[in-house]
Amino acid sequence: MQNEQLSQLGHEAKVPASPDAAQLECVPNPHPDTYYVARFTCPEFTSVCPVTGQPDFAHLVIDYVPAAALVESKSLKLYLCSFRNHGAFHEDCTVGIGKRLAELLEPHWIRIGGYWYPRGGMPIDVFWQQGSLPEGVWVPDQGVAPYRGRG
Repeated sequence: MQNEQLSQLGHEAKVPASPDAAQLECVPNPHPDTYYVARFTCPEFTSVCPVTGQPDFAHLVIDYVPAAALVESKSLKLYLCSFRNHGAFHEDCTVGIGKRLAELLEPHWIRIGGYWYPRGGMPIDVFWQQGSLPEGVWVPDQGVAPYRGRG
């Protein structure tokens, strides 16, 4: 776990050119003996369509039950911003973010909901999780309403 050498928190840091160039960092969990849920919500996530180059927008909700490590939030913000000019399909962005966080943190449980705004008239929502939710852990609903057009 990399706590002593945080390179972004407390320092000027630019948005990485790509998700691969982004450095996700973690800090020790102050309550490793307690099961609890940490949630990050990114209501203005953007990437671009890999075919047309047009912008795509999503509301991401990341929930996890930490083990030894927590994701450092500034590094997560910069990582998510690095998708701004990254061409990838909705499924690749959502699942890729979840897998990268799971690899870094090795949480007891993690899930990500990607609630994408319509592309070509159709919204695409993507959900991924890894691990089993520990018994007795309260996880609130992700709070994102299903897409509903005018009508």
